[in-house]
Amino acid sequence: MSNPYLDKTLPETLPDDPMVWAEAWLEEATAKGVQRNPNSMMLSTVAGDGQPSARAVLCKSFVADPGFVVFYTNYKSDKIAELREQSRVAATFHWDALGRQVRLEGRAVLSPDEESDLYFASRDWGSQLGAWGSDQSAPLASRQALREQIRDRARAMGVNVSDDLQSIADEEPPKISRPPHWGGVRIWPVRMELWIEGADRIHDRAAWSRDLQQQDEYSFAVSAWHGTRLQP
Repeated sequence: MSNPYLDKTLPETLPDDPMVWAEAWLEEATAKGVQRNPNSMMLSTVAGDGQPSARAVLCKSFVADPGFVVFYTNYKSDKIAELREQSRVAATFHWDALGRQVRLEGRAVLSPDEESDLYFASRDWGSQLGAWGSDQSAPLASRQALREQIRDRARAMGVNVSDDLQSIADEEPPKISRPPHWGGVRIWPVRMELWIEGADRIHDRAAWSRDLQQQDEYSFAVSAWHGTRLQP
């Protein structure tokens, strides 16, 4: 039986929940390996002076119900400084090989500590060490200076890492705790758009909106989605 979420067009009566469709698209892109990082999304933020910024981040969790996506980053980075000033963000998934795009617009909040701890523990030790070793977005004298900084911080934590950072001297992988300045960010969409490429530029496009009511610092109560078909 074919998956209706993977049809060439959206159904004539728009689906009630676009998150389910977007999740199915992400799963197919991942299963087919359509690009090196099929979970990459372009995150757009706005600084206090109104200057927008965009960069690719990796979506590490797609929670269709109640509807949010999660990426992880250094909380001292420029993107987090911008999110603290303005929590409204936009993100875009684009899978050119599949002719599909998902756009999200909404609110960004930090993830609960338990969520960040769990994901951090799943990372390899090199990535864990990198979270401690890099002061993301801060000026850097040279690449060698970064390597030395990571090495010195590793050894200060008792991690016996080689000078080239490629190996550890201990037989067992080190246990590295999550830095307090590193963790997840949840994006809760208030608007979502699905786009399917069509012949002769007759693309299939629809947008949905919903309301958010903040419940706590991590989550929102959400209304039902309302969808509208759009001209391409």
